[in-house]
Amino acid sequence: MATLFVTHQSCIDHDTGPGHPEQSDRLRVIQRVLEAEEFMFLHREEAPKADLDLIKKVHDPAYVDRVMAAIPQSGYESLDGDTYVSSASGEAALRAVGGVCVAVDAVLAGHERNAFVGVRPPGHHAEYDRAMGFCLFNNVAVGARHARDAHGIKRVAVMDFDVHHGNGTQDLFYNDPDLFYCSTHQWPLYPGTGAPDERGCANNILNVGLSAGAGTAEMKHAFEQSVLPGIAAFKPELLIISAGFDAHRNDPLAGLSFVESDFAWMTQQLLALAGEVCDNRVVSVLEGGYDLPSLASSVMFHVRTLMTA
Repeated sequence: MATLFVTHQSCIDHDTGPGHPEQSDRLRVIQRVLEAEEFMFLHREEAPKADLDLIKKVHDPAYVDRVMAAIPQSGYESLDGDTYVSSASGEAALRAVGGVCVAVDAVLAGHERNAFVGVRPPGHHAEYDRAMGFCLFNNVAVGARHARDAHGIKRVAVMDFDVHHGNGTQDLFYNDPDLFYCSTHQWPLYPGTGAPDERGCANNILNVGLSAGAGTAEMKHAFEQSVLPGIAAFKPELLIISAGFDAHRNDPLAGLSFVESDFAWMTQQLLALAGEVCDNRVVSVLEGGYDLPSLASSVMFHVRTLMTA
């Protein structure tokens, strides 16, 4: 078994407009760095299109139809103040979800050790019936639903180390005691959710806010005192990582001070935990990260760690 890398050209073709931080070059630099010789043993697969019916099991069906109907033949359409779509965005959104699902299939079937899904648009801000924060559909939430429907597992945890709180994933997990959402994020910051007292219907939400400027020491304390014990106590059968790399000190959209080795350390800790609680079943999914050189190098550290698990 090896690490699987899932992506698709349509996720590059998703055009958000001139000057938008969630740009096609994010995925181009990731694909370029993963072409290095040390990554030659990555297994690679193209993301298929997800079935709209599966997405409608997680999102409001009318909302899903509105998103797909909003895709323009040319130019750009705004779904909210930050979230734009163009002609290729519908296919990209379906393949982003489909990429997570095919990675879940590979890992749960035992065909791959773990997976990194390099797709866009990202997903963790997408709520039940609302696009926001560059996100159309909640890729990890649909992946969790697919894991339960297609593979018969019950308990899925998502660990989100994006600098921004994943309000959408929290929204979709909040009232299901068999779904666990854990987030480390800068607090306060967009989107304004992620307070410690947001706990879910069965203490199945765990938010760990970090103050602006926080770096390695604060991150490790959060993991050792809260994140790892919280996930371990939940005992998931699958661990999905919402892998945002915008907590890097060079990222323009926030103010945490992580460095590349921090992403490797977090990944290693999560892999070790998965070895103890869920038979090493880990699927990592790209979320944020907007300084291109830092994004590329951070992903390199992250995927290298996945490969050496």
